Amino acid sequence: MTPCVKSFLAGALAVVALAPAVRIAVAAEPQSRITILYDAFGNDASMKKDWGFSALVEIAGKRILFDTGDNRDIFAANVKAKGVDLTKLDFVVVSHRHGDHMAGLSYVLSVNPNVKIYAPKEAFGIFGSSLPSSFYRKDGSLPSDMRYYDGTPPEVMQFGTAWQGANFELIDKTTEVAPGITLIALVSDAPGTKELKELSLAVNTPEGIVLVVGCSHPGIEKIVEAAATINPKIRLIAGGFHLVAAQDDAIAKIVASLKNTFKVENIAPGHCTGEPTFAALKRAFGSSYVYAGVGTSLALGPNMGGVERRGEGPALDEDDMTTYRKLASREDPFGVRARRAQTRLATSESAK
Repeated sequence: MTPCVKSFLAGALAVVALAPAVRIAVAAEPQSRITILYDAFGNDASMKKDWGFSALVEIAGKRILFDTGDNRDIFAANVKAKGVDLTKLDFVVVSHRHGDHMAGLSYVLSVNPNVKIYAPKEAFGIFGSSLPSSFYRKDGSLPSDMRYYDGTPPEVMQFGTAWQGANFELIDKTTEVAPGITLIALVSDAPGTKELKELSLAVNTPEGIVLVVGCSHPGIEKIVEAAATINPKIRLIAGGFHLVAAQDDAIAKIVASLKNTFKVENIAPGHCTGEPTFAALKRAFGSSYVYAGVGTSLALGPNMGGVERRGEGPALDEDDMTTYRKLASREDPFGVRARRAQTRLATSESAK
């Protein structure tokens, strides 16, 4: 091996030795993040605003679409604007049956007809359901042509869905659907939505629970309480808190509960949370309030703390940043000039 080759290899090894300290390798695990695809506020000019909610959750090696907004065409436009490939989803979660969370599902199925869709199981729901035929009273004195199924109904009656042929799995209790990924199933007890079932997404990460909520009809406190049974450390809550018409005293109570009782570390409210609640949460959480308008990508790394990121590479941690700053302060941080000088010297000596 010539001195020139030896010098080159030595330089290459020196750069490789530095690489683990800086860790900017883009070929590593995909960045964990939540990208807001549908909401009525935001500052991304490429996105259309509309009432409803949808988010792409990329975490724990999974790509999860949570809700699909209020309008198929607007949802499709926003998905295209963010360059989201719906054919590469691991699964979809539809939080509940309200139109502003599920209308874009027809577009999802047009490009990915076999994708798994988790939805809340209801006795007689829009996502399809079943009931034993014993649910209705029978009268054997009637002639067969006046009786349901001529008097011999199936044991179980299957009810259809608006999306015939879709790959639904209906959830009726809190269920871990993948390692560390749980769908929290709760029922609303509030006037107007009583008995409405809703799913929330809880991901147990090394930094704590990342909780994505659709409308929080069962109550944001009840959802957080359920998530805390998985891991009491709540890293982030993102989505709608259903406080859009709440009075100030009710808002103050819930904000205090999230901040002081559950000790939520970061908050990224959207959709039906409500403008007064945005303001109250911003005051309470300060730099831990994460802006979550449509088009925003929320990085989920250890240094999340109120920093809005829009799809760039992962942030460096403090140790990495210290190393990087030291290197950057040098005129020749990676020793390139020094190695070139050594190479020239070795070449000239070998030529003698």
